[in-house]
Amino acid sequence: MYDITTGTGDFIADGVVSHNCFARKTHEYLDLDAGHDFDSKIVVKVNAAELARKELASPRWGGHHVAMGTNVDCYQRAEGRYRLMPGILRALTEAANPFSILTKGTLILRDLPLLVEAARVSEVSAAFSVGFVDERLWRAVEPGTPHPRRRLEACRRITDSGIACGVLMAPILPYLSDSPEQLEAAVREIAASGATHVTPIVLHLRPGAREWFLGWLSREHPRLVPRYLELYGRGAYAPKAYQERVSTQVRELARQYGIGRRASWRIQPDKPPPPEQLSLL
Repeated sequence: MYDITTGTGDFIADGVVSHNCFARKTHEYLDLDAGHDFDSKIVVKVNAAELARKELASPRWGGHHVAMGTNVDCYQRAEGRYRLMPGILRALTEAANPFSILTKGTLILRDLPLLVEAARVSEVSAAFSVGFVDERLWRAVEPGTPHPRRRLEACRRITDSGIACGVLMAPILPYLSDSPEQLEAAVREIAASGATHVTPIVLHLRPGAREWFLGWLSREHPRLVPRYLELYGRGAYAPKAYQERVSTQVRELARQYGIGRRASWRIQPDKPPPPEQLSLL
C-alpha cells in the first residue's frame, strides 16, 4: 500500500479499540506496542491534506485510484476533532482523482456533500465494515465503534445520494458470528441498507492482533481457545475450506436477498468536453 500523504509504503495504525484489528502491529513502527498503546495512543498527520494536494499535483503522480481506510480508519473519532478528511477530499476533487473509502465510522456522513461533489468529476465509492449485527457481540468485540445498524443506516444515506456503497462483512468470527442464523441476520440487514455488494471476510489473526485477540478470547470464551488454535494453527488465516464454506453461504444469502440486483440511481462523472479544432486564421 502506498501512503499518498508521506510517499512511503507503510501506515500508522489507528486508535479505535477493536480486539481483532489486523492493523495493531503497525503501531510498533513507532516503538509503540500493539496492545494498550494501540487502544490509547493515536498518531495524527495534521498536514495530511497539504501533503495530499502536493502529491496529487506532482508530475510523477499517475492519477491512480486512492483507497482510503484499508489499514487506518480515516473516520475514527479523532477525525471529529482534527477534520482532516474535508481537505483531503477537496484535493482529490480538484485533481479529479478516483478514490474509495472503507470505514466503520458514521462520521463520513458529515462529508457526504463533498463526496457527491467529487463523484461528479471522478469515480467515487464507499464501503462499511460490518461483520455482524449481534449487539452483545458488537459491545464485546468492537467497543468504541458505531453500532452496526448505524453503519448500515449510513450506507443507506450514501447510496440514496447516488454513490455506490457496499459492505465488507468483516470480520466473521469462527464459532461466534458464523452460524447460519447469524450470517442470515447480517446479510438480511445489509440488503435492507441498499448496499451495492457484500464481501465476506473471515477473521485474520496476524501478529499483534493474534496475541491480543487470543488474550481476549481466553478471558471471555476460554472454551473456544483450543478450537481457535486448531483452526488457525500457527498461521494468520483459517483453512481455505472453512473460508470457502462461509463465503458460499454469504454469496447464496446475498442472491436470496437481492444484493446488487436492485437498480438505483448513481452519480456519473461529468464527461470532459470534446476537443475543439482551432482555426488557423
